[in-house]
Amino acid sequence: MPALPLLHVVLIALLLAAAASDLAWRRIPNRLLGAGLACAAILHLGSGAPLALLSTGVAGFGTGLLLFLPLYCLRGMAAGDVKLMATVGAFSGPALALQIGLAAFCAGGVMALMMIVASGRLRDTGANLMSLLRPLFLRMGGMPLAAEPMPTPSVGNMPYAVAIAAGTFFTLAQPWL
Repeated sequence: MPALPLLHVVLIALLLAAAASDLAWRRIPNRLLGAGLACAAILHLGSGAPLALLSTGVAGFGTGLLLFLPLYCLRGMAAGDVKLMATVGAFSGPALALQIGLAAFCAGGVMALMMIVASGRLRDTGANLMSLLRPLFLRMGGMPLAAEPMPTPSVGNMPYAVAIAAGTFFTLAQPWL
């Protein structure tokens, strides 16, 4: 079994700290993310590849940022989660960041469904979802676009750093599975 690269060990430590912070306070400290970015830059510079910082670090940062930024713009995700995914991309590079992002979306969907069922708000979630989708379907049918207010308040928020950590762990564990 191959040894885990130092880059992945540092990334796992960063994700554990971010997930713990998000669970406890629903915040991911900027200092933690800044330290993570600095570590990623130092590790890429020390890797021996001349352009590793640009080809892996910066490109991965941009990929992670662009994956989650639309959700932030739609108010579906907090800024800390977007910054965390960008930091994960800085460690992993663009190709792996895409895989991690997809795995994080899947983990987030499972977490959201579990939280909705556990809170007993499945009916409220369905009503909100229909309220969001009805204008889209009407527009596809040629009707004018008219936004609808949500019938019930939001069914809650979730610590998405846990989903990002789960998606990263799953993706990094693939060679060992």
